Amino acid sequence: MTSPWRFFESAVREFRSPPGTKLQTEYHVDSSLDLRSRTDVTTCTDWGAPIMWDGMFDPNIYDEHHKKMGSTVALTVFAIGRYLGMYLMDFLTSAERHFMVGLLVTYYVFTDAPENVSGLNLMAGRTLEIVPVKRHERWQDISMMRMKTIADAIQTRIRHRHRYVFCQDVDQVFVGRFGSEALGESVALLHSSFYNTPQERYTYDHNPNSTAYMEKGDFYYHAAVFGGMWQSVANLTDSCHQGIMADKRNQVEALWHDESHLNKYFWLHKPSKVLSPEYCWNLLNGFSKEIHVQRLRWGEKHYDIVRT
Repeated sequence: MTSPWRFFESAVREFRSPPGTKLQTEYHVDSSLDLRSRTDVTTCTDWGAPIMWDGMFDPNIYDEHHKKMGSTVALTVFAIGRYLGMYLMDFLTSAERHFMVGLLVTYYVFTDAPENVSGLNLMAGRTLEIVPVKRHERWQDISMMRMKTIADAIQTRIRHRHRYVFCQDVDQVFVGRFGSEALGESVALLHSSFYNTPQERYTYDHNPNSTAYMEKGDFYYHAAVFGGMWQSVANLTDSCHQGIMADKRNQVEALWHDESHLNKYFWLHKPSKVLSPEYCWNLLNGFSKEIHVQRLRWGEKHYDIVRT
């Protein structure tokens, strides 16, 4: 069996030429990765996608490459109900310090109370767009229906201005570099609660009546962070929305809502890059020797307040 490293290296060689290939620029910069620099963790998937850990990459190489390419990034975030007042400003102010610094970034804030979004002094090359959305009664529906909202926003706004899209939960704060090394054609995140646990503990949806049903998978991915090139994210969000609506017609709700559908999508359509739990760490998981840096951290959860 060909090793994942060899698979990755052959993919790099394949996409170095001819020029103009869709994924050429992604594989070109990823060829600088040192997959063997971290012997304590898995740095490559079975299908040859790199798993991004501290120590594997030179951030300057990635930043110089994406500045040269003129890469632009859309960051979508939902601030609905009490989530707006409790989390949004911390999320945005920390993003200004740590998210894709040096690149052109637009924050797309989807909210049911646009008049309550406070002003923010942004760095040069950064903009903020407020997108009014309807608030659903159940928090589960807010979570699930964001997939359609993102898909619509990509088609009407984002794809005309940005090559890359990241979608993130608002109840988080950036505490370290979340940089251009995270960009890729299709990007998933390892869930910090499951990245080093056996697969039988993964909380896939095991209801065969749901379109999110899975018997097995590769990893357990966290829906708090996902991204990629705009077309890939459009495909993901549209597919998840279609699955959610099919379940609704059958009076079924997936175990972990949109996250269950996201895991099913990435099982069928493998991501080209996987982010380690450094990119979204839960302090409740305590100390882990594999986590050398924290880049994005879960905020303190107040579900009894924000989900009522």
